Amino acid sequence: MHSIFRNLTQNIEFTGDLKQDIQLFLSTHNCTKTAEHCMDVGAEARRLALIYEADPDAAEIAGWLHDISIVFPNNQRIAVSRELQIEILPEEEIFPMIIHQKLSKVMARDIFKITDTEILDAVGCHTTLRAHSTLLDQVVFVADKIAWDQPGEPPYIQELNRSLTISLTHGAFSYIDF
Repeated sequence: MHSIFRNLTQNIEFTGDLKQDIQLFLSTHNCTKTAEHCMDVGAEARRLALIYEADPDAAEIAGWLHDISIVFPNNQRIAVSRELQIEILPEEEIFPMIIHQKLSKVMARDIFKITDTEILDAVGCHTTLRAHSTLLDQVVFVADKIAWDQPGEPPYIQELNRSLTISLTHGAFSYIDF
């Protein structure tokens, strides 16, 4: 495990229960609101997966893990990504918040021992999506937009829900269009 991650986990006694361990990890780092959001996204991802015939367990796990990199403040994410040898796009340099998806992917793999590439890939594109996205990518992307972590109702939610009646892809792209 990379020393950056050892420092984040050295005082945590993991239980082996993934959901509980994610909540413990985030709350230990004073991110209880994010822990709640991750649990909400996991539940929403499971619900969407059942509707659109994706793997509900994988969707839920990806939802739980999607924002675990919140433990790194925005102003540290580029430096941490460099240290972890994560490719940094020019857009991520300009807007470092979006690189958290790549950090969460690496943390899911290295801290929480996730080996399923579909789960890792869905975590790694949950903010921006990606070209040739998979069903699981789209489930987690849309779940994150529905289970939003800001006060009030998301300004795009009615259009997103209308688009979901057509297809999951339509739902995803309604948010992107927004």
